[in-house]
Amino acid sequence: MALKQQGGMNLLQIYQCFCDPTRLRILHLLTKGPLCVCHFQDALGEPQVRVSKHLAYLRTRGLVTTKRRGNWIIYSLPARRSAELERNLKCLRDCVESDPVFRKDLHRLARLRSNCREPAGLFDKDAAI
Repeated sequence: MALKQQGGMNLLQIYQCFCDPTRLRILHLLTKGPLCVCHFQDALGEPQVRVSKHLAYLRTRGLVTTKRRGNWIIYSLPARRSAELERNLKCLRDCVESDPVFRKDLHRLARLRSNCREPAGLFDKDAAI
């Protein structure tokens, strides 16, 4: 059994990233759009150091990308995702649909989106990151 397909993402790498509850919550939030560290802090109720550590872990393994907007670092899922990653993200979305922790994260994110203005346009549907 091959763990890495030609041009694809290493499945072991994906599963290592998925094996931590905080990283799962981060990836699930990113399926809803780009966010910065402070947005993760508020949505997850986690300290900045913990969130940043997990984002760095995901970034070094290619599961998140970053762009700078002024003083802000915006995190998002890769624009070009391997089929393996896309299938696993879909599975994550399906599997956590009824989980109270993930629902609470989404509720906090929705509240944050309605109140947040920085960085300008981050939550606009047409915002180009």
